[in-house]
Amino acid sequence: MLVRYAYRADEVPLLRSMVSRPHETVTEQKQFVREGSTALLPSGFTPSSPPERGTTSSASVVDRVCLAVPRNLSMAKRTRSKKQRVMQDVAFYYPGPMWQSPDRLKTLLLFFDGVALLLPRYMKDRPEKSDPIMATPLRQAGLLHLLEPEVLVDKTATQQLAAAVGELVRSGRFDSLGKDGTAFHELSYSRLGGYGDPELADALLKELKAKKLARDTEDGVSIPMHPIVRSAILVLLAQILRQKGDELGMELSPTTDRPQLVDALCEVLSLSQPASTGGVVAFDLETVAPDLSLVPIDEVLDFRRQHLKDYKAYARDVRRFVREIGALPARQRVKAFRDRQEEIRELAADLKKTGWKAWKKPASFGLSIAGAAWTLKTGDPIGALLAAASAAAGLGGDSDTQVNAYSYLFAARSRYG
Repeated sequence: MLVRYAYRADEVPLLRSMVSRPHETVTEQKQFVREGSTALLPSGFTPSSPPERGTTSSASVVDRVCLAVPRNLSMAKRTRSKKQRVMQDVAFYYPGPMWQSPDRLKTLLLFFDGVALLLPRYMKDRPEKSDPIMATPLRQAGLLHLLEPEVLVDKTATQQLAAAVGELVRSGRFDSLGKDGTAFHELSYSRLGGYGDPELADALLKELKAKKLARDTEDGVSIPMHPIVRSAILVLLAQILRQKGDELGMELSPTTDRPQLVDALCEVLSLSQPASTGGVVAFDLETVAPDLSLVPIDEVLDFRRQHLKDYKAYARDVRRFVREIGALPARQRVKAFRDRQEEIRELAADLKKTGWKAWKKPASFGLSIAGAAWTLKTGDPIGALLAAASAAAGLGGDSDTQVNAYSYLFAARSRYG
């Protein structure tokens, strides 16, 4: 039986200002930060007009980047306040800068304190332009958080991303993609780290182009890239940027409605799992809430105010279950997985009753989780990357270095039992 398990993997005053001004983009918040407190690159920077830089080595990006693991992983904890802050549970939607289905998003809001999008500056108006019926009330209610990659994908995040992507390139997992003739998709250069470390991002792009996995920019702000490589980058970035949540007062939980991306995460995590461990955990997609696609957004938000505590508890419990299973000895994991899956079904049954009582609709919206948790060993570069992110977020263990990564998966089923 393949048991597939889950994980839980400093910004400047500008990031802290986002906590008190969640309705605004980072660009709008900059005016509230005292002069000199940030180190943003010029707003006119594009891949075709980079700032001054030194000579770029032709060596592999991986050979030029350290994995950015703190010398003392526990040092990250010293910045935490003695009094624990109340962290918002926020669904960090990926891979796109916009949600795929506004109807599914309505129901997802039941489980979290809000939704965060990683939105480049040149797309800052897209939510209201593309989906004003959803975006406007969510922004007004403080439930929509727009995060700018120009700020969040800083130097450290770029180093971590380049190291992880470089490791995948060196492994040969992308070798056949440059010859398959697949149409390329766009990835904003800011999400590749073009503002955090432009020299390193440029070197990474050069390495991808050498493998015929990417091309030069055509519009000055985005990079045409093979969709599988693009997805891998966005999957990794969702994990790397979790560490930024602590400064924002948020628990940023990677969340997607695309099963193939969760599969990609599981594949990446499996590369880091030693043979003696139980591997990656993926709970079944359990239907837990009614389809609210035809319900007006104001009614959904009213129902959410009444029952948010119960739905959030479900999301937290499935996240905790994955972490707990990963900490168990290998021989105990199969039974623990079965037990936790049964607990999830019982929790879901209670929420189904709540939804039926309010809407007289059967449950057809599913929420699940996949990921892994393990102890870092030598020779595990992907694990070292995730451990660094966990330590920066204050999530590391006290003794052995613990690695955890996870993603929620949500979907609406048209047929249900």
